[in-house]
Amino acid sequence: MLTNIKIKRTVVCLLCIGILSLSVCLLASPKREFSENENRYLAKFPAFSVRTLLDGTYTDSLNDWLADHFPQRDFFVGLKSGAEIACGRREINRVYVGKDDYFIEPYAAPENTDRITDTLVRFYDKIDRTKVDVRLMLVPTAVTIYSDKLPTHAPASSQTETASAIYDATGIPAIDCTDWLFDGASQGQLYYRTDHHWTTLGAYYGYLAYCDAKGLTPTALESLTAQTVTEEFAGTLYSKVNDYSHKKDTITIYTNPGDDLTVTYVDTGEVTDSLYNLDYVTEKDKYSLFLNNIHPLIEIENKAADSQEELMLIKDSYANSMVPFLAHHYRKIYVFDTRYYRDGPSSFLSDHTSITDILLLYNMNTLDGDTGIRGIY
Repeated sequence: MLTNIKIKRTVVCLLCIGILSLSVCLLASPKREFSENENRYLAKFPAFSVRTLLDGTYTDSLNDWLADHFPQRDFFVGLKSGAEIACGRREINRVYVGKDDYFIEPYAAPENTDRITDTLVRFYDKIDRTKVDVRLMLVPTAVTIYSDKLPTHAPASSQTETASAIYDATGIPAIDCTDWLFDGASQGQLYYRTDHHWTTLGAYYGYLAYCDAKGLTPTALESLTAQTVTEEFAGTLYSKVNDYSHKKDTITIYTNPGDDLTVTYVDTGEVTDSLYNLDYVTEKDKYSLFLNNIHPLIEIENKAADSQEELMLIKDSYANSMVPFLAHHYRKIYVFDTRYYRDGPSSFLSDHTSITDILLLYNMNTLDGDTGIRGIY
């Protein structure tokens, strides 16, 4: 009897010591504002008030803070995801755990197709198409091109059908790069394993589709200077799945030794001769090395371009890794991120009559929720 009592007391003491130790660690450990692994800001300690206590928001916020700042949180989160994958789970936080170490986002058909097409049509109708050639490229993502890597029983993607419907509804001449990407899939890695973007090689096949549609002679990949800038890229899908033992990605960039570039970031006034900012290689968000992250308007001049034509590029981040290939064909490229450019590309076009080409480039997975679509007109 006494032995049982001693055992119970020992267990209670150990539990108390464990709880006390965790509490001390929680209070004493340095608090982070941002989780690089999860690519998000962590919860802040809530301010107390009688109102928030009574309506429950204080305790909810306190629970969020405790969960976000739990000692060795990254280790336990990674352990949980690793255990789920080891047990056969193939979808975590709306990301498929695919074959060959691929994380792949599923695709849901857009709910705002009418709004998207209406905005594109209004933009297209306003342009004098006798002077400016307008093209639309809707890029399929890995869920379509790498469907063979999806888990068993994952539903088939309808990206191709949705893109065709948008092309038909807008009447804008389409540059469908789907077949180019299918053909290129056997030539190398076209999408990152841990991120939702296409790789630089994937962007090159998108560029080949553009050149084919425009009658341009593409620059051979072999004539460009390739540079592997990192082998430690852990992208947005890595941050959603939280399997921190997962294999990282390699980022390779290409430069054309024949180009003579002047790149101006209009919002900051920064001027450089490169389309890459390699400072981002040391940060979590390494994809931002393409075009130096987010800018409302970037002006690119290439004195060594093979034409005097000018391109207006209205885009999402997929286009960032394709611009270095396009730059050789245009004396000037104006790159718009219409989520942040407030004056409207249509007005800009009216003031820049030397623009000869317009390319609207968006990926299919974020098209529905991309606020930049509403800003193109």
